[in-house]
Amino acid sequence: MTTGFYWDEKTFWHGGGHYALTLPVGGLVQPLVSGGLPEAPETKRRLKNLMDVTGLSAELAMKSARPCTDEELARVHPRDFLSRFKEMSDSGGGELGLRTPFLRGGFEIAALSAGLTRAALSDVLTGKHANSYALSRPPGHHALPEWPNGFCLLANIAIAIEAAIAAGEAERFAVIDWDVHHGNGTEHIFYERSDVLTISIHEERNYPVDTGHLGDKGKGAGAGYNMNIPLPAGAGHVSYLETMDKIVLPALERFKPDVIIVACGYDAGIFDPLAHQLCTAETFRQMTRQVMRAADRLCGGKLMMAHEGGYSEVYVPFCGHAVLQEMSGSAITAEDPVAGIVAARQPGPRMERYFSEMIDEFAAELLG
Repeated sequence: MTTGFYWDEKTFWHGGGHYALTLPVGGLVQPLVSGGLPEAPETKRRLKNLMDVTGLSAELAMKSARPCTDEELARVHPRDFLSRFKEMSDSGGGELGLRTPFLRGGFEIAALSAGLTRAALSDVLTGKHANSYALSRPPGHHALPEWPNGFCLLANIAIAIEAAIAAGEAERFAVIDWDVHHGNGTEHIFYERSDVLTISIHEERNYPVDTGHLGDKGKGAGAGYNMNIPLPAGAGHVSYLETMDKIVLPALERFKPDVIIVACGYDAGIFDPLAHQLCTAETFRQMTRQVMRAADRLCGGKLMMAHEGGYSEVYVPFCGHAVLQEMSGSAITAEDPVAGIVAARQPGPRMERYFSEMIDEFAAELLG
């Protein structure tokens, strides 16, 4: 069976005006030559282009999808929020939350982005593909039901899960978020539910600075079904794989999901301008291998990934290519041009021991 790859050129047309990193330009913030949000289309477009050039695209089932309907969106987002979003979008754009600017047509593009994620999940659950990847833009894991933030306008993964539940396609969902920023939106939406296990591996006190704490484990029926793994800045290849081995994979084994979903951000990559971690393309390849093996054991291989953050136009394409090569079992490679440099910049033995002891402490706290 093939790997599905869901993308649409229209999602690359989402824009948010002029920013310098996360600061609106003006006053003492001089405009940049590139002049846009760090959540820009080029990281995604360059990933797709690299896949085209290497030939990997030809080995995937490439497709678009219909936008999510108002009914599908309303399972997660209140209708008054959706109405305000649509009205502002039709009137030329604006900003509804924090760091979520959009232009005219932003509502339709966000609904399309959510639609790519919904279709990618449904097609895996119904057996059309062995696994799938949604190149969704704008991303979704920070979006709260009534308050978008962190470049995320709609909660793509949550919308896809609710659609799958409504269609009777699955009952138990595990969401692994390895974007470097805390998946606060996904956490919030499922915080009091036991049918969705949410696990966020993120850089401690990056974004949002006041969420993602180790002790936030869910509430009510959801108690124990939310896990936060707040790694300090400077964690690299070894620490991320150890986190997967010691915490994430055992949690999946205990939960036994019907499908595994990955909020696949690449901003833990070593060159990302909005984070301070040291992951490499090989890190993302090996984490993908780990979750694929878990999916094979637990849920018939059912795995879906939705693209989230990652802001290095140079490095994100190589990280994404490694993930998709692994998912598809392809022999086509895109050699990491800086593999030697990033290997040399990994933490030394002393720091690795520090991270390892911390991960052991996290595992004891989260797994009991």
